[in-house]
Amino acid sequence: MQAKGEFQVNLKPMGCYAKGQNGINLGRMAIDKTFAGELSGTSKGEMLSAMTQSKGSAGYVAIEQVSGELAGRQGSFVLQHYGTMHQANQHLILEVVPASGTDELLGLTGSMSIRIENGRHFYQFDYQLPPEQG
Repeated sequence: MQAKGEFQVNLKPMGCYAKGQNGINLGRMAIDKTFAGELSGTSKGEMLSAMTQSKGSAGYVAIEQVSGELAGRQGSFVLQHYGTMHQANQHLILEVVPASGTDELLGLTGSMSIRIENGRHFYQFDYQLPPEQG
């Protein structure tokens, strides 16, 4: 199954435990998102990032819990992010944390891709849900 839509994201700097050295800038951010489209809801999470001295080269990891509606089912699930950038090359993995689905999203698995065009954020969520009980 596949869900597509748009999301708004708000990142807020948070206090850092570790300080970068030798030109590496370590960051910690709070994530707040609102999803619209075939996945509708909100999420909250945290991101850790490392920016290098080389312009356009960075990495990040994040965890966010999404709450809302997917395929007519209500519940929540956790997305884990892993991303690296080097100049124009970008590698991004977003996957559902196993066994993180709740309520009607129990058993959800899948991965999400993100596309940014003209400052707007779009998602494509490829997922599997077990058959509805009932």
